[in-house]
Amino acid sequence: MEYNRISDANIITAKYMDSILIKERLIDSVVADIKTDFLGSTFDMPVMTPAFSHLGKYNDRELTGLEEYSVAAKELNILNFVGMMENDMFGRIAATGAKTVRIVKPYADNGKVRDQMQYAESVGAYGIGMDIDHIFGNQGLDVVIGEQMEVQTADMLASYVASSKLPFVVKGVLSVEDAVKCAEIGAKAIIVSHHHGRLPYAVPPMMVLPDIKEALKGKDVKIIVDCGIASGADVYKAIALGADAAAVGRSMLPALEKEGVEGVKKFIIDVGNELRFIMSCTGYSKVSDIDDKCLVKTTF
Repeated sequence: MEYNRISDANIITAKYMDSILIKERLIDSVVADIKTDFLGSTFDMPVMTPAFSHLGKYNDRELTGLEEYSVAAKELNILNFVGMMENDMFGRIAATGAKTVRIVKPYADNGKVRDQMQYAESVGAYGIGMDIDHIFGNQGLDVVIGEQMEVQTADMLASYVASSKLPFVVKGVLSVEDAVKCAEIGAKAIIVSHHHGRLPYAVPPMMVLPDIKEALKGKDVKIIVDCGIASGADVYKAIALGADAAAVGRSMLPALEKEGVEGVKKFIIDVGNELRFIMSCTGYSKVSDIDDKCLVKTTF
């Protein structure tokens, strides 16, 4: 008997997300408010940008893609994330005025880690963090665009937290064990993610969300989820399963490449509008009320 084996975590994630259906509760419902409180600020929706790296200029426009989506985040009043880059580029991101969390790679050069985090704080970053799911590669420790990565211990992460007054975010959490360690070292938020399927057969982030939410109960750690988030329905399901917010990712790129700032704004506004519609159709008037009572897991 022949069968196909699919190790691509992105395909597995999409299938899992699409297997979750939504029940309606219309009577006595109202138009929902999608504003959300997150790490000390009120944002217009629980939709966040991804921590992209190394996006150049599209179609010879003045700004890089990184700056364009940061401008969009500023104008939309949503939390902005950026990834691997040098300090001069982050300075340009900060200059957009977006509330931005800088996610630093786990460089083998620990001095560079600390310098980038300190620089981010000095130019007004909203938060700092680390991308732990880029520690390892197929040959051992990962090498990203010529930069050697290094193992990160809980003590090292705790020292980054202690070195700054900014909220610290750990990106790449995909287990209860890592989530609990993040809480113990003082992280204020985690991003539940498999980094677009770096790990073969990686569990879908939404599948582990309920257990992570339960494990972090009472620990004052916010939960963001990414990987495959492309619609308001995806955001709704993520929040219903335990997240506080969700980050769009590669689904944003076509709009960014084609229309820059305005394309990103339109894409994310559409995501927020669908989220509001689904909340209204399921009886939730505000984001903090959403739970899993209207979700149905299918097997067909």
